[in-house]
Amino acid sequence: MKVKLIVEGGEMKPGPAISQQLGPMGINLGKVMSSVNEATSGFKGTKVPVEIDVDPKTRTFTVTVFSPPVSELIKKEIKVEAASGQAGTIKVGNISIEQLIKIAKTKMPDLLAKDMKAALKLVVGSCVSLGVLVDNKEAKEVETEIAKGHYDKEIKEERTAPSEEKRGNLEKFFAVRKAKQDKDIKAAEEAKAAEEAAKAAALAAGATPVAGTPSAASAPSATAPAKAEPTADEKKKK
Repeated sequence: MKVKLIVEGGEMKPGPAISQQLGPMGINLGKVMSSVNEATSGFKGTKVPVEIDVDPKTRTFTVTVFSPPVSELIKKEIKVEAASGQAGTIKVGNISIEQLIKIAKTKMPDLLAKDMKAALKLVVGSCVSLGVLVDNKEAKEVETEIAKGHYDKEIKEERTAPSEEKRGNLEKFFAVRKAKQDKDIKAAEEAKAAEEAAKAAALAAGATPVAGTPSAASAPSATAPAKAEPTADEKKKK
């Protein structure tokens, strides 16, 4: 029996999924978690795919650790926990092409790519959906540049780490970008709050009669017919 899980590297915790599958077989869950945590200790802070192959007869098991998803490796490189909810406008980080080459090398055996250049394009594609800039640029722009050969030298030399100067420049660029981004988000939230407050005030004003003004129930209807004056014959009868 094989049990597939996604665990936090080095920090697997007990849960109903694993307990329900392994508990009835008499497998020592504490020992399983200890083995998984030891096997994934090198991926702390990253979600890792794990497969536990269990033999119900002997109650023994083996743990196989797979390479983390590209998205997790990117988030680990730029030290963020979550992707952007609005990748087109809100960015969560700025990564170097060298760091992405490093990830492409790590994931090459798992990617359907014929060479490192193709693998790098796939990795950069993940930056698009995550909301991550690449070398201060939109990831889609970098995808096009890779196809045109702009990064052939870095790919050929398999550069896997930016210089300290470049790393610093990337961090400074993103700090400025994030400050403006946060300012725009705050302004949008304030504008929305003001709009909702104005709507609420308008509704309240429409529902509450002004003092001294007759309510809709007591006011005469604009469409009600006027009372007819009595005729001369009717006056004589009275």
